[in-house]
Amino acid sequence: MWNKSRTKALMLLTSLMLLLTACGNNTEAGKAEGQGVEGSGELKKVVLRLKWIHQAQFAGFYTAVEKGFYKEAGLDVEIRPGGSDFPAVQMVASGSEEFGVTGADQIVIAREKGVPVKALSAIYRKTPFVMFTLKESGIKTMEDLVGQKVGIKLGGNEELTFRAMEKSAGIDPSQIEEMPVKYDLSPLLTGQVKAWPGYVINEVLAVEEQGKEVNIIDPNDYGINFYADTLFTTESIIKKDPEMVTSFVQASMQGWDYAVKHPEEAAEFGLKYGEKLDLKHEVNMMKASIPLLDPEKLPLGSMDEASWETLQKNLVELGFVKKEQDIGGLFTNEFLK
Repeated sequence: MWNKSRTKALMLLTSLMLLLTACGNNTEAGKAEGQGVEGSGELKKVVLRLKWIHQAQFAGFYTAVEKGFYKEAGLDVEIRPGGSDFPAVQMVASGSEEFGVTGADQIVIAREKGVPVKALSAIYRKTPFVMFTLKESGIKTMEDLVGQKVGIKLGGNEELTFRAMEKSAGIDPSQIEEMPVKYDLSPLLTGQVKAWPGYVINEVLAVEEQGKEVNIIDPNDYGINFYADTLFTTESIIKKDPEMVTSFVQASMQGWDYAVKHPEEAAEFGLKYGEKLDLKHEVNMMKASIPLLDPEKLPLGSMDEASWETLQKNLVELGFVKKEQDIGGLFTNEFLK
């Protein structure tokens, strides 16, 4: 027969089991509601629109996906290529995509037009843009371009930087014969033009990989250094979901930090995204990118007001925009660690 002690013991054991079951259910529910826990509830889907086609120029973002940094932050990130047919500012401003990468100059130009985009971090804090020539030409400086035919990419960060270099060197645009170019390097390689506008992490490498030696005309030698690839979103997204913006920015910069420390691995990640990419070129691109990220200046991606003021001043003086915008509306460091 059961005595009172056994009855009490059984009741206590039953109560304890019910309590443990309830706690377990609450724990699972908490995981389901939370984000960033592997195997938990749905991740928040967001889209990142790149500035250009898939390549190692964007390796840090690929790394954030492949190493699980976005997932740990509760995000399911789709990375889409950009270009002239899919301009990042317009795609993000339309509300169909959350984040984009564009030149810092495009942030200023968009703000003047009333498009409320805001920079969240500057990936390339040292400009990758240069003018370059074949070494055999003997052309080494902006002053050497006077009287020469030069390739020019119109309408973007490349033109802005070139115009600023011209002005700094005291060269009137009429002193240089300009030829609008795009991406085929043939005019330079065949001698049709003497100088080419490009990224030191891409076009310069492509020419060198063909066995050609080049001379670099560096904007920094003329006091020009504009932020290049810049991560941005809209003010409405910041207001609507600041926690998501914080998670995305910090996971992105975690990806870039890893890419800086493991360039070969990061470059290889890019092969999953772009078609017909050459691993050797992508590794070279990633390694050439590292100094331009300015990794010694922490936190990675942080921006300063003086750089934005200088950029905007040049845009106004060179006629790319008519008036200056409030600097505080152009960028913020608040989402960086």
